[in-house]
Amino acid sequence: EVQLQASGGGLVQAGGSLRLSCSASGFTFDEYAIGWFRQAPGKERQGVSWISSSGDSASYADFVKGRFTISRDNAKNTVYLQMNSLKPEDTAVYYCAADRDSSHFSGGIYWRIKYWGLGTQVTVSS
Repeated sequence: EVQLQASGGGLVQAGGSLRLSCSASGFTFDEYAIGWFRQAPGKERQGVSWISSSGDSASYADFVKGRFTISRDNAKNTVYLQMNSLKPEDTAVYYCAADRDSSHFSGGIYWRIKYWGLGTQVTVSS
């Protein structure tokens, strides 16, 4: 059974930091690109960042560039999202997702991404 579990969310003040983790099982982790997404109430899902299967390539949405860093530890089947300088507008449920084809992330073809996990709530107070 495939599982993707995001954790590490919480309540933080503006300017603070959180590190999210995405733990995976049930598939060959080091063959899959992993992406982070978020969705705020009443808003559409947004792609935040993604990282290639080997970890040698990563991409960020403009609204998090310079503040968020994605990384992965294939030995631990885990991807991380370090979030610094958090803003109230970063408040959302954050999800991780996995797919062999990284073009689904880079091309914004999110509907074709194979595996989605449960989210973790991030709330940034002003």
